[in-house]
This record gives sequence, C-alpha cells and structure tokens, in this order.
Amino acid sequence: QVQLVESGGGLVQAGGSLRLSCTASGRTFINYAMGWFRQAPGKEREFVAAISWSGGSTYYADSVKGRFWISRDNAKNTVYLQMNSLKPEDTAVYYCAASRGEAASLEWSVSDWGQGTQVTVSL
Repeated sequence: QVQLVESGGGLVQAGGSLRLSCTASGRTFINYAMGWFRQAPGKEREFVAAISWSGGSTYYADSVKGRFWISRDNAKNTVYLQMNSLKPEDTAVYYCAASRGEAASLEWSVSDWGQGTQVTVSL
C-alpha cells in the first residue's frame, strides 16, 4: 500500500493555471504508475491523466488534452498535474491515484487513492 497526499488545489479564475502535487510514501514509488482523477458535484469520478513509472508515457482524457500536463519526479516521490487554461467545467475534487499495473490501463487498476484536493474555477 502507498499513501498519497495531494496539495495545490484552490480557487482560480477561468483561463488561469494551477499545479497539483501528490507525494507518495510507504512503498517504492517507481513501482507505481500514477494518475489523476476528478469528481464534480453530482457526477461520477472520471479519469484525467496517467503517467508510467519512468515518466516516458503519458495519457490524457480528451477533455484536458492540450491544457493539462502530468509529470513525476521519482527522486521526490511526487507526481504533478499542471493545469492551464482552466474552465469552470474543470471544477471538481481532484484525486491522485497509484497502480502497480500499466499506465495505459490505470483507469481500471487503481490500488491506492489520495484524499482529494478541491479545484474551483470561477467565471
């Protein structure tokens, strides 16, 4: 099991940027593909982005392609989500996720979740 702690959420105006961070502890970080999900009020949790253990492969939901970038620093046991050109529809609780499987299939193989961080985008 790996423990995940997110940070970096907040309130931002539409068109602005935020960077989320997720720091892992408890297990060897490089053994895990990492990802981000989000859940808006009244909606199901949805996949946002994933990154392989090496950082060499990344995957994005169509709704965030070209605006969000996922990266990781294995020396710091941290994964990031850089969010640019934010829209009100990006408002959600963002969750960090870890998987021992492949990043390409992370949506279906999450083993550990963070507690979530709120992102609110205003007009």
